[in-house]
This record gives sequence, C-alpha cells and structure tokens, in this order.
Amino acid sequence: MSRERSIIIIGAGIAGLSAGCYGQMNGYRTRIFELHNLPGGLCTGWKRRDYTFDGCLHWLVGSGEGTALNRVWQELGALPGRRIVDHDEYVRVEAADGRTFICYTDINRLEQHLKELAPADSRVIGQLCRAMRRGARFGAVQGRSPIHMLPYIPLLMKYSRISIEQYVERFSDPFLREALRAVFDMPDMPMIGLILTLGWMHNRDAGYPIGGSLEFSRAIEARYRALGGEIHYRSRVERILVEDDGAVGVRLADGSEHRADIVISAADGHATIFEMLEGKYVDETIQGYYDRLPTFPPLVQVSLGVARDLTDEPHSVVMLLDDPVTIAGEQRDRIMLRHLSYDPTMAPAGKAVIEVMLESDHAYWAQLAQDEERYDAEKKDAAIKVMQQLERRFPGLESQVEVVDVATPLTYERFTGNWKGSMEGWLLTTETARMMVGPGMRKTLPGLENFYMCGQWVEPGGGVPTAAMSARRLIATICKRDDRKFAAHP
Repeated sequence: MSRERSIIIIGAGIAGLSAGCYGQMNGYRTRIFELHNLPGGLCTGWKRRDYTFDGCLHWLVGSGEGTALNRVWQELGALPGRRIVDHDEYVRVEAADGRTFICYTDINRLEQHLKELAPADSRVIGQLCRAMRRGARFGAVQGRSPIHMLPYIPLLMKYSRISIEQYVERFSDPFLREALRAVFDMPDMPMIGLILTLGWMHNRDAGYPIGGSLEFSRAIEARYRALGGEIHYRSRVERILVEDDGAVGVRLADGSEHRADIVISAADGHATIFEMLEGKYVDETIQGYYDRLPTFPPLVQVSLGVARDLTDEPHSVVMLLDDPVTIAGEQRDRIMLRHLSYDPTMAPAGKAVIEVMLESDHAYWAQLAQDEERYDAEKKDAAIKVMQQLERRFPGLESQVEVVDVATPLTYERFTGNWKGSMEGWLLTTETARMMVGPGMRKTLPGLENFYMCGQWVEPGGGVPTAAMSARRLIATICKRDDRKFAAHP
C-alpha cells in the first residue's frame, strides 16, 4: 500500500481552507499554518461591544442554488442552512442637488430607470443593458463545460478591453457619467466587471449570506476539520524549506520545522516569493508582476455602531460631495457607506452598523506609524470627518454613535500579511483581465519542485469565489500529476 501523500498549506484564508478541504477529499494528509488566530484571512469580521464589523462580504457569487459556484460552496460547507439576502438595489448614488441614480439589480428595472434619468442617452443605455442580459446568461452557465461558455467569448473579450472610465464617455448626461464611475470606482476597471456583477445579481446568484464574513469562513473551517484536516493558528511561516530544489516543508517563527511532500502557499505572494523563499526562484515574468502590475488599493475602514434603526434606508449609498473633504491624507469628493441592518446578527435590535471604506496609501500610514500619537490622531480625525459627512445624510447620527473602529492599511497588513496592506491582490484592469483567459498566471515557481501557489496573488481580480476556485483547480492539478482521479463531494 502506497504511503499517504502530505501537503502543508500556508494561510487559512478562503484559498488555504479550500485547498485543505479538497486535499482531504482526495486522500492527502493536509496541515494549515496560519499567522492569525482566526480563519478567513481577509474574509473576516470583528466584534466591538454589541456590534460586529465586517471586512469583506458585501455579496457572494454562487449564492443561488443550481449554479456551478454554488456547487463549490456546497462542497466546502459554506452555505448549507444559511439564509441569503438578495438586494433589489446594488447601490444608490446621491448628488448634493437631489438627483439620485439607483443601480437596481433587476436589469429591466435598471434600464427603465436609466432612460427616465437620461432620456437623451436611451440608445447607449439599451446597448449596455443588452450586454448585461447576455452577461446574465453567461453567469448561468459559468463554470460548466467549455462548449457552454464558447458563445460568450466575444462578449468577454470585447468588454475586457474597454474600461468603465472610457465607456461612460459614451453618455451625454454628466450626472449619469459621474454616477457610473462612482458605482465601480477602480482605476482602469474593465466594463466586463460591471456587466458580470449586475448579471449575477439579476440572476439572484450574488446575495449576502447572513452571519457575514467570519461565520462564512468558520463554516469552511468546520468542513475542513470534519474532513480530518489540521489547522495551527498563531503559526507564522518564516521560511519554506528547500532541499535539492524541491520544497520539503516550512520553518515557523518559533523555530520549529514541519515537513511534507508538497507545499502550497495560499498566503501573500510577495512574502512567499521574496521572504519565505528569499527571492531565489524568480524569472523576468514573475519579477514583472511585482514590479509593474497594480494591486487593489489599501483601505481605511471606518466602522460605527449606532443607536438608530436604519432598516428603511437604502443599504448602500455613494454621497457625492459639493465640498471635497480631506480624510486620511487624501481629498475626497465622494463617500460610500453601507449599513448592515439586513443582517440581524451584526447589531442589537433597533441599532445598526455603518461602514465606510476609503482607498488610502500604505506609505502614508507607515510614515505616521513611526509616531504612535500621530498615527492614533489621524485615525481619530478620519472617524470624525466621516461622521460629519454622514450627519448630513442622517441628521442626528453623530449623537447616536456608540462604537467607533478604524482599520488602516497597517491593520490589514498586520493581520493578514498582505503586501502593502492590499485587500485583494492584483487589481482587475483591462490588462490583467486578459490574464484571466487561457493559462493565466503561473501557479509554480521556476526551478522549484513540489511547490504551488493559489489564491488572489495568482488570480487577477481576487475575491472570495476566485480564491476557492483557484484552490479547487490546483488540487485537481496535483491529483492529475499524482495519477489520482480528482473527487469533490458535499
């Protein structure tokens, strides 16, 4: 009888937990080493008094029954028994002059609203909504056999090559242009991101799981343990052990060494390649990723627990500001907020959680952190200025705030190890979108055997579903190389 093959996985985020689950399903003995004391990585939440603040899930592709991604969540034990909330609105954009754009998740309703808002742009609106409907049809077959997806390749190629910033110039209405930019406010974000997102939501396949990010991650952790996997928390990996140009295990910060036949890093890509492996297994292509490709901007998250019932308010709003305000060292002309009153587990009855996420600069906060008083003062200033802006939208709110929490890029970096505090690895742009077709980014390193990577640092665009699918595909690849038939089951 052959010896049981073993795998060490670095990181207990969604990619690491998923790799562990699929490894266990396929007869490998797996162990996960995680630097934090909780599962989920970036897919997490934290408790402050009676409130829970969530750092990740706003919506989850694969929430609808019968879809390919939903099957993955069933295999990972993430959704059974969990109620899903499908919003009628994705977000509202409110201008200071009273004009409001409502991004409805029903494409037919959205088209009607857009044409009422900007009748002169009816032709372009019609073209956009036809593309969204085709995106919805693609979403329904996504993950099936290539023959099902072949008819949608022209759609994917066409709208991956043009950015939202470029596309909105086709509209003559200035408010509509500004509103669409505000909804998907990422530099060089390809139009395919907007089209697929609203297609998934139209299909009711991008809902929110009650309990939020941490409970979602804990469900996958429970599935992994039930399959016989081991997790070691507070176990930072400092080195990947290499012998004869093959990965043979890891050395932890406490000096202990742990060996396995295969090592998978589901952790930060930069730390893996340039610290754990000391930059010894890099070629021009891989070096080029880290020298040139843009990462998701780091965030400052201001979270508030408020003694106010917001259930009748739109759950997600972009406030366009007449007078820009400087927060966290940058001038802001808009504030995006969401409240979690649709999830009763986040706050006591009659109260609410409000979260505001602002793009920020890691270097700015790293400089501030050299002086603890300045760092703390800037966090407090960010919270005050956010509350002042929210007061305009919700008069009386400032006096109802019971809990304030501010997470900076250094917070993300400390708890996840993510390079520059990035929240999702490589940014989805018109350039990186092209890497999502064909072989994509490499999951191995040149000259190093028995080593693989999965997760957001080898999958442009990142996101929770991408992390899980990356791990699933990787274990299938390892099974093929080991002459095993890949198996996955709920």
